[in-house]
Parts: sequence; structure tokens; C-alpha cells
Amino acid sequence: MHLRALIVLLAVMNLGVALWWALRPAPEPEPLPKPPAGASRLLLASEADPQALEAAALAAQSTAVETGAGGADGADETDALADADPDAEDGSIAAAELAGSPPESTAATPELTCYRLGPWQQQAQVVAARATLQPRVQRIVQREVPVDPSGWRVLLPPLASRDLAQATVARLEASGFNDHFIIGQGAETNAIALGRFTAEERARRHQAALGAAGFNVRVEPLGGGEPSLWLDVVALQLDAEAARIATQAEQVSEIGCASLQ
Repeated sequence: MHLRALIVLLAVMNLGVALWWALRPAPEPEPLPKPPAGASRLLLASEADPQALEAAALAAQSTAVETGAGGADGADETDALADADPDAEDGSIAAAELAGSPPESTAATPELTCYRLGPWQQQAQVVAARATLQPRVQRIVQREVPVDPSGWRVLLPPLASRDLAQATVARLEASGFNDHFIIGQGAETNAIALGRFTAEERARRHQAALGAAGFNVRVEPLGGGEPSLWLDVVALQLDAEAARIATQAEQVSEIGCASLQ
């Protein structure tokens, strides 16, 4: 009897609990944590207005374009900062790395090379050779060289007066050149002879030393037979053998450029 009553009581209690659970009001959701001050709340795509989403996408694209342009300006600013510090040896390299491009290298300046072509016996041949060489070189100097010259002399061309020649001699001595002689007669009156040499190369070296001191002298051959005609040229890039063939010269040789200064 007591057992039956207990079972009935438990059944009634379970039924009451089931009814309460089924009929209870829905629990209120827990409040979301408050974001930090000044921060905007994130929205799901389903919660946002489609027009607002389109406007946000356009704004993001515009910002990306401006950022790319700003990167190029930033490279210029970085280069300017590197140039502003003359003591920083690697400033330009660091600036170029930050800008995303390699540093510019200084192009090497091409060196001049000088050649002598010839000989020719007739002036018409020299004129034709000069016309052929003109587009290929920077400067052309014609020379008359006696056949088998006995020597070479260095000469300062005739000056306007004896007094001016003597003043030039004083300048030569002050510059350390003591081998000189003022010519007193003939077509070369008041010219200053500055030495004789058996080899042309030694005469050219002396000419270069005098030229470096500010004296415009020339080298001339001495003695020999009928002169032959030669062309000395200054070039940046010249195929010497091709030039010899094109001008019908018998010889071509590289020479020092000091003689053409």
C-alpha cells in the first residue's frame, strides 16, 4: 500500500516538473561584453545594409590605390633622407632597399683613344681619308712628317715681341724648364726653342709636361726627305683596322693623346 502511494507520488512529481519545463518562459540572453571606448561594433554580413556594404568596399579599394601611390612618394622621401646625411656611406643603398628598387649605378665615362693613320703622299688622299673618318671620331689633326727625320724639336711658336718672349722665358724658368732658346731671326723670330730629341716619344712627353704647366708648344720633325702626310685622330670607340682599310692608309697605330691636347 505504501509502495503504491510512493510510486504515484513520484509519477505526479515528474509530470509536474515536465509541465513546468515545457511551460517556463525562455531565458533572457546574456549581455554581450562592452567594447572598448571608441571602438565600433562588428556586424555580420547578414545584419548589414547592402548599400552600406557596397560603400565600404569602394572605400577600401580607394584606400589601397592611395597606399600604392604613397609608397612611391615614400621611396622619394627615403632617398631624400639618405642624401641629407653625407656621412652615411650606405645611405643610398639602404634607401633604395627600403624603396624596393636597387641603387642606381654611375655609368663609367668612356675613355678617349688616339690613333695615327697614314702615310699618304697627296693632299687629295688626305682630304678623302678625313671625310671618311669625320663621322667616326671626335677630332682630326693633320701632320707632315719627313721621311726618316733626323730628330724632333719642341717649339713655342713666335710671339709678338722680344719683350714678350723674354717674359715667357721667365715664366718657363719659374716653372722649372731651363732648356730654352729665343730665336732671333728669320720666319721664327721670337719663337722659343725648348729642346731637341732623337725619338718622337720623348719629344711628346716633353710637350705634355710643358702643356700641363700652361705652355702651348708644338713638336716638329727635323731633317729627312719629302714629308709624308698623316692623320692623328681622337675617338671614343674606333675599329682601328677597319678605319685603316676604309681610308686606304698603309699603317695605323695607337698613340698617346697628350700630343693632341
